[in-house]
Amino acid sequence: MPVPHDIDSERELWDTYAESTQDKVFDADPVLCWTQYAGHGPGPELLGDPATALELGCGTGRALAYLAQRGVKTTGVDLSPVMVANTTERWGPLGARFVCAEALDYLSSSTETYDAVYSIFGAAWFTDPARLLPLAAERLNPGGVLAFSHPPAIPGAYGPQGMYKGGFAGPAMFTYRYSYTPEQWTDMLLTAGFKAPEVRVIGAPTPGHIGTLIARAEPA
Repeated sequence: MPVPHDIDSERELWDTYAESTQDKVFDADPVLCWTQYAGHGPGPELLGDPATALELGCGTGRALAYLAQRGVKTTGVDLSPVMVANTTERWGPLGARFVCAEALDYLSSSTETYDAVYSIFGAAWFTDPARLLPLAAERLNPGGVLAFSHPPAIPGAYGPQGMYKGGFAGPAMFTYRYSYTPEQWTDMLLTAGFKAPEVRVIGAPTPGHIGTLIARAEPA
């Protein structure tokens, strides 16, 4: 059964996150890294050589800025108006475009298509994949690529996982993230209209630390 996302409440949560990460917008350099460890894991080659790219849940915009610097026409979607204002001010001069919208709403209402649609610890982790993946497939050009990354599921805990912000005290701001095994993600991608999905967990640079699930697929 789908969980009851409250978009207004979640927007407030992500606004709070945006305010806490302003230094990563204004004081950091563009970078595209799929894992939570700097300089670890694959780089932009995971997207191929796109002329256009859409990032779902673009956060600080650093990955979009990285692509924009290399001539890619980039669009980022984020739920937080605070984050979109910050990233537009910082990275807009590079040609990156930022849209304040919920990912499902944007994908279902937009008519634009892209060579690459991707998410790095973003909307692909926080949105019901049964709804997100088919919409993402519709927004891809022939030969395009969908790619996303986030932490792997905790063994035995699959599906939507509730997450409070800031621990267990203070205002009850929460959202849901979606965790599955690589095999489950593979099945969902095939069902959503993708072919030859590649889903794997790569280990952390330090043995025993949290790895990263990375998925890549092309529309059928």
